[in-house]
Amino acid sequence: MNKTPYLDDWSDIDTKLYNRSVKLFNAVRNMLSVKLDLHADPQFLEGDIFLFNHFSRFETFIPQFLIYEQTGAYSCAIASSEFFHEDNVLSRYLKQVGVFPHNHQRLFALLAGQILRGRKVIIFPEGGMVKDRRVIDKRGHYSIYSRVTGNRRKLHTGPAVLCQGVETFKAAIRHAHSQNDVALLRQWKDTLLIDSIDQLIAVANKPTLIVPANITFYPIRSSENLLFKGVELFSSGLSLRQSEELLIEGNIMLKNTDMDIRLGTPVNPCGIWDWRIRYLMGKVVPEIHTIDDVFTLHARPKNWKQRLLGAYFIKNAQCSRDRYMEAIYANVTINLSHLAATLIMYCIEQGQTQIEKNTFYTILYIAIKHLQNNTVIHLHRSLLNPDDYSDLFKATNKRFDYFICAAKEAGLIDEDENSYRFLPKLLTESDFDSIRLENPIVVYNNEAAPLHTVLDTLIAAIVECANADVIKLAAWHFEDECRALAWEKQAYSAYLTDDIGKEEAAVADSSPFFIQPEHANGFGVLLIHGLLASPAELRGYGDYLVDRGYTVLGIRLKGHGTSPHALRDQSREDWYGCVQRGFNILKVHCSRIFVTGFSTGGALALKLAAEHPAEMVGVIAVSVPLKFVNPAFMLVPLLHGTNTLVAWVSAFEGVKPFIDNEPEHPAINYRNIPVRALYELRLLIAQLDELLPQISLPALVLYGDQDPIVSVKGAPIIMEKLGSEHKRIEVIESKRHGILMENINNTWGVIDKFLMGLQT
Repeated sequence: MNKTPYLDDWSDIDTKLYNRSVKLFNAVRNMLSVKLDLHADPQFLEGDIFLFNHFSRFETFIPQFLIYEQTGAYSCAIASSEFFHEDNVLSRYLKQVGVFPHNHQRLFALLAGQILRGRKVIIFPEGGMVKDRRVIDKRGHYSIYSRVTGNRRKLHTGPAVLCQGVETFKAAIRHAHSQNDVALLRQWKDTLLIDSIDQLIAVANKPTLIVPANITFYPIRSSENLLFKGVELFSSGLSLRQSEELLIEGNIMLKNTDMDIRLGTPVNPCGIWDWRIRYLMGKVVPEIHTIDDVFTLHARPKNWKQRLLGAYFIKNAQCSRDRYMEAIYANVTINLSHLAATLIMYCIEQGQTQIEKNTFYTILYIAIKHLQNNTVIHLHRSLLNPDDYSDLFKATNKRFDYFICAAKEAGLIDEDENSYRFLPKLLTESDFDSIRLENPIVVYNNEAAPLHTVLDTLIAAIVECANADVIKLAAWHFEDECRALAWEKQAYSAYLTDDIGKEEAAVADSSPFFIQPEHANGFGVLLIHGLLASPAELRGYGDYLVDRGYTVLGIRLKGHGTSPHALRDQSREDWYGCVQRGFNILKVHCSRIFVTGFSTGGALALKLAAEHPAEMVGVIAVSVPLKFVNPAFMLVPLLHGTNTLVAWVSAFEGVKPFIDNEPEHPAINYRNIPVRALYELRLLIAQLDELLPQISLPALVLYGDQDPIVSVKGAPIIMEKLGSEHKRIEVIESKRHGILMENINNTWGVIDKFLMGLQT
């Protein structure tokens, strides 16, 4: 408690300043690198007291302003008394936007008054839980390290006490109404600044609810930043706590960080009141004349009824505390760093000093796939979007790389070519105010620890990894390809209503497909569609092959089957990555594989043949766009360079980001061609000069003699450069481009002969 008590009253919210602050917050939010997502059922926002796991000082205002944006309700918050020691600009601003010092002698009464007026209250009940290694014991009980005493203590019950106090005063209002005590009701209406007695009664009949919520930052960064350096220039002797907060929070503001705010199911601390409490309430509420009377029932009871009711309130508050603290930490947004840290700490507990890298990646991947089907926990979007986790096995995952680099810089792990080694510092006790800097692995582990499902799933994944089912892994990888399509559709859904989106008519199912025949012949065929199309282009041919005993996988190239804007954001490496993943999935089912590609897919098939000759039986390249009928396409590199220049010097999209297209199959193909995609295609074709001589596999090259898009003049060039001894060219009589999709002049039969000739 302050030596000099605060004034009993406190400034009311300055609504004009509050509204200006919200606008400023939105402007700053757009400038910062924080990606902020609020996950909340609209009904949850109707709660009264919102509890957050306080991770840092930076987000103190964010819940206040977000709730105002969503509901129009002003929110109060509690801050450390250190902000109010002096009468300065900051302390006056905090008072005017509804922030109260944590040690105000009438804190609960003031906050209760705000709630009764329809305001929300934001509380950060335990700021240090994420820093505390032993926040939850093996029996699931919570406790926290106290800086003041240096010992562990039970978690605070303040929010539950406040909630029960508000509900008790509401009971007093209802009692006064039942007794028709208009004078008392009018007194309370005036004190609370409520418009009418009817409104006061309506407030009294609404249950008071606590909404547990969680803020999760990802990733945690601790490198020096501009904020830290700036403060360091003008301050000397920063405390350890201040330095840690500036390093962590400066990076939250100034570097790309995901901030997930997740509201849980509301808790009603008074919903479990038994008959004894209700009986005593009936005896005590007639004695309540002010809000302050409610919060002195235990500290200064006037009789045995108040003393006994206060004791019951304390016990009930402890039960409620356990419920809402558990809910707060059940709403952590689990990310890859949580999984990796939990796995590392579990391995250390089992006496391991290192883990083989491929084993580590496989365990994490298996855990991710199982957790995706778990409805109990919440996953960060990077564990739901395959683009963010499917490259774990290639050790090129940016999020995982950052986690490993941070752990290495902190002296927690080391690595060689094949393994990660766990260093002794992982088990060293860190100072409470430096742990986020010194041991981010323990911090991530602490944050995930209350969710037993995370550790249980990882333990199960360890067992599963030891007896890895390659068929199951392949099925998961194919599922990832389907999941990637759904994520891409969602990511570019906003473009459906722009001018480009309205012109598109592609409605065919663009999903990748994997089909196994009833009587397999032992061979597999990987099908790669063309530019602007989707797997739907080759689905009919895939069914035809399955009828002949082939196992078929039709892969989707990124950017296709969703939006031309999505295609504009992809590169030839992205397309080829899809081909490689499809090939690896098919390899699990068939050791002898043919690869067939149409148009751009044909160029990708030839690239794959050059790089994986030992794993393929033959390659079929149909209508490879080495040369175009329309000579304007040859100007694409110049046009793309112009677009890049314009985009660099202005905010506009470029001179001509898309070219009109009249597709043969509007239900499958885009009507707008991104110039970037044509540019990437030209770069891919340029690669063939070097790749074609390296191909030693049997190859079949097909072209339409009057193809309106791809010139047949490219056929002899390919044949001349192909390094294969067994190579054939077939020219199909056709005035259309889609000779493979439409089976023009028995294109499928021509390919059949080639396939059959290689099966003896």
